[in-house]
Amino acid sequence: MKYLIIYDKPGRIRVRMGQYAFTREQGYGIENLLSREKGICSVETSSSNGGILIHYQGECRQTILTILDGLRRTELQAGKKSEETKTRELNQGFYGKVARMVIAHYAVRLLIPSPLRLVRAVFHALKFVRKGLRALAAGKVNVEVLDAASILCAFAQRSPKTASSIMLLLQISECLEENTRKKTRNALAESLAVHVDQVWQVTEKGDVKVPLSAVRPGDRIRVQAGSLIPADGAVRSGDAMVNESSMTGEPMAVLRRRGHTVYAGTAVEEGNIEIEVTKLAGESRIQSIVHMIDQSEILKAGVQGKAECLADSIVPFSFATSLATLLLTRNLTKAMSVLMVDYSCALKLSVPIAVISAMREAAGRRILVKGGKFLEGFAQADTIIFDKTGTLTSAAPRVAKVIAFGGYTKEEVLRDAACLEEHFPHSVARAVVEKAAEQSLNHQEEHARVEYVVAHGISTILRERRAQIGSAHFIFEDERIPYTEEVRRAEDVEMQGLSVIYLAVGGAVAGMIGIEDPVRKDAAAVIEILRKKGFKHIIMMTGDSEAAAARVARELHIVEYQAQVLPEDKAGMVKKLKEQGCKVIMVGDGINDSPALAAADVSVAMRDSSDLAKEVADITLLSEKLTDLLALRELSEKLMGRIYRNYGFILSFNTLLMSFGIAGALSPSVTSLLHNLSTMVISGNSTRLYLEDKEKES
Repeated sequence: MKYLIIYDKPGRIRVRMGQYAFTREQGYGIENLLSREKGICSVETSSSNGGILIHYQGECRQTILTILDGLRRTELQAGKKSEETKTRELNQGFYGKVARMVIAHYAVRLLIPSPLRLVRAVFHALKFVRKGLRALAAGKVNVEVLDAASILCAFAQRSPKTASSIMLLLQISECLEENTRKKTRNALAESLAVHVDQVWQVTEKGDVKVPLSAVRPGDRIRVQAGSLIPADGAVRSGDAMVNESSMTGEPMAVLRRRGHTVYAGTAVEEGNIEIEVTKLAGESRIQSIVHMIDQSEILKAGVQGKAECLADSIVPFSFATSLATLLLTRNLTKAMSVLMVDYSCALKLSVPIAVISAMREAAGRRILVKGGKFLEGFAQADTIIFDKTGTLTSAAPRVAKVIAFGGYTKEEVLRDAACLEEHFPHSVARAVVEKAAEQSLNHQEEHARVEYVVAHGISTILRERRAQIGSAHFIFEDERIPYTEEVRRAEDVEMQGLSVIYLAVGGAVAGMIGIEDPVRKDAAAVIEILRKKGFKHIIMMTGDSEAAAARVARELHIVEYQAQVLPEDKAGMVKKLKEQGCKVIMVGDGINDSPALAAADVSVAMRDSSDLAKEVADITLLSEKLTDLLALRELSEKLMGRIYRNYGFILSFNTLLMSFGIAGALSPSVTSLLHNLSTMVISGNSTRLYLEDKEKES
């Protein structure tokens, strides 16, 4: 494709290919193609004139020209809007809408006769008056009542010009609020959205490429290596290694074959599978997460609710001050100047924008926060409780030792344990399965049905005999398997400092498996920094033995810890601390942690957590880094700091405006203008990043 260089300076180049040289969607494809190159900061395309504007850093000008030289009209690929493009188009739409409002406002003044201007102003005022009357009818004296009163006062003063100016500023504020919310929500949704346009549908005539929108539940689709799985479904044929890090954070691909469930947004690394769709793209699990984030303002921070209450309670004060000014000065203009000042608009707008901006930033760091109130709770917490296994210790524990009893070999113990444990969604279970695979021990499923017992272990029928695997409490107390002297000696001599799981078959212990549970590399540093950040109690709880718990506690310098704790005991500890006035964060990853996660003020699930733990948790870490807890603490504290600074500015600046209005130093239109400008500034400030980019990269 031929192009003309319109502007060419270091860091910026603009070319033009001619009117409608590419469609809008092809323009998005060009943006995506160029944006992938290192050094290119931003790309903008315009299909109306074939323009491409590129901002770049460093020495990549020749690379840009090479890519442009290689473009062929017949080979242009349609693309989707990037987050940057969506934001740019939203801003352009906002500025265009505001410009049209302002132009129309002044064009009416210049071109339309006074009587018609009055009729037009009254017509537009009816919308605001209706809102105010509805609020009054509901027993509320809020900002809508204040707006309506301001406009009616302007008409009462025979100043439709002032009334029109007030309405213009109110409309601009509404546009700003809508634009800001759309930008933050788009950014949140973008961080988890699935980008698949077409899929291969399996039909009687072979595989056919169809739009994803045409797929329905029950249809079958084929997903090849290197492709995203576009919808939730069940595998009907084929084997594939599926990377589920977008859902679980687990970097290692997992085997998925017939009967397994797969989720939208996960990727096939090797092989290919045929999937029967169970949920459409808009209903899939990952899209449910996007929808949950989009609707998360339902879970408002307490400070947000207080801001709204404060905002509404200030409105009567504004009315009272305006009335007092009128009675004392007999000057309607001064009274109107007071009425133009509205604390509540900025208070109600800035706080939710600050909260949703913080949630968006957390999502960008692969931290999923389900509501603003959990960020507030994280900032206020003084106690944090950690589960040990998979949380403070490595998400990849290893099998260190296998001991066999009763005629079983070590290989048989490991093979049968893996057969049962592959149903257990926990890092220790994965360690057993991986060890069996490492030794090429085939553990095809031989049992009829698994009965999972929360927090303790698994029961099943294995070769027509009852089999159990799990903790000492489960095996010896719940299942009443004999605790022999041979088992006790093996524990004391062979398993010191290891986490132990027991395999019982036919009513007797068949073997013991010792799990080496290395502490996470960053755990000690994180614990120390959390202590410095104001956490009075840092507690570790585990179902493991006293020896295993003591070893980890010593390594991490944790003074408060409890071993051999049952799930109900963990939840009981959380409740007890809350009764003592502590604000408690619970961090865990297993099904056994779910009761404590549900009981805490704020609960955090790790990346390797079970589905139940993630469902219960208020916050989920989608990366493997414990340092995300530090980022969360800093983010939440800075959020609260920004909110309270906004409070101070809004109250002081608007009070100052009100004072100038009472003194007659500012007219109603000027106080209205300054008030609305301050609201815009506060709202814009609330969208700024809380944490430095370099922290995000570290």
